[in-house]
Amino acid sequence: MQTTKRLVRSAFVATALVACTALVAPSAIALTGAASAAVASGDATVVGAAFGGTAAAPSSARTPSDATEPSLALPEPTGRFPVGVTPIHLVDENRADPWVPQARRELMVSLWYPAVPRGDVAPYTTEAVSAAVIESAGLPVSPGILTTVETHARDRAPALPGRRPLVVLSPGAGLSRESLTALAEDLASRGYVVAGVDHTYEARAVEFPDGRVAGCLLCERENTAELGAWVARGRSADISFVLDELTGGRLWRHAPVIDARHVAVVGHSLGGAAAALAVTDDPRVDAGVNMDGTFQVDFPEAGMDRPFLMLGSASHEPGASDGTDWPDNFARLDEGVWLQVPTANHGSFTDQLMFLDQLGVPLPGGPDTVGGERGVEITAAYVGAFLDRHLRGRAAPLLDGPAAAYPEVEFEG
Repeated sequence: MQTTKRLVRSAFVATALVACTALVAPSAIALTGAASAAVASGDATVVGAAFGGTAAAPSSARTPSDATEPSLALPEPTGRFPVGVTPIHLVDENRADPWVPQARRELMVSLWYPAVPRGDVAPYTTEAVSAAVIESAGLPVSPGILTTVETHARDRAPALPGRRPLVVLSPGAGLSRESLTALAEDLASRGYVVAGVDHTYEARAVEFPDGRVAGCLLCERENTAELGAWVARGRSADISFVLDELTGGRLWRHAPVIDARHVAVVGHSLGGAAAALAVTDDPRVDAGVNMDGTFQVDFPEAGMDRPFLMLGSASHEPGASDGTDWPDNFARLDEGVWLQVPTANHGSFTDQLMFLDQLGVPLPGGPDTVGGERGVEITAAYVGAFLDRHLRGRAAPLLDGPAAAYPEVEFEG
């Protein structure tokens, strides 16, 4: 393949909340319109107006200084099950951390699942992670604003009975596991166990239970093809370790029961490249999804016989900025689906553009950009349909051709 492998659209340098605002130069922070002018001028009054004025704060976590910030909230999950979420700290005693070889590989994982609706509503993220995200993004909002996001999962709630298929989520470079929370909650409400993985030293911040915070060593490295392939391989190893831990038995008394015979890996950006490698390398993975990520390592020339969904923006079509990366890899799939959303931004498949929209920041690409809750809705609908078909054997007519309910989505290949 002649395609140059890059971490383009992975938001390599300035990731987090507004990484998605610059498709061509993901290191740029583009606060457009009035918000951009306000940041440049230091006019706090204009900043407040541009970001939604005097909307009420959603929780007591806000301080008086941020009381005028708009509320941030995830959409209601579409499934019939209430959702629980439990954070898990995993240590791979058999593997050195690729970024800090003197240490063992440590991972934080959030596990979403159908649950008894008992206990407090879970926080979106921690104060430390929120502060790191906001600082890297340069948004003129309070550092803790992401801790106030209204979620729909109950913190550490007991799981409902039943054996559930497992979906592992891998976020983009520089992004934390919470960036895919809307998708995770929706899939869990539909009956899946969903494991969102923080790839340590590859996110702006990963906080461990003892209060330690690991920063982003990936963000300090030069963007090269070799690095992209190395990181994707490391993430595939992370995913295999997570599968070892989650399928080896129940992790706590009220943990969900995971059906190890039905496993998928879904990733955004660099996480999408990791999903492709996981499908290739780990025979336990039955299906995979790449959401708008460059393939850092190609599928085998002999082909791939496991189902794989490619859901992305127009940057992957022939002649676009991604070259032949997606067409060449799609050609190697025996059972592949390639869906393109021409008006999507790189962040349209995550929570990011939804929060920018709620903050009153004009979306990159203009008013026709698929973002806000619509981007999340499209992502959940098509990823959910794909998983229903290949993990549960259910009918998924949404994957058979264009749908009137989603005119933004085009079928390629």
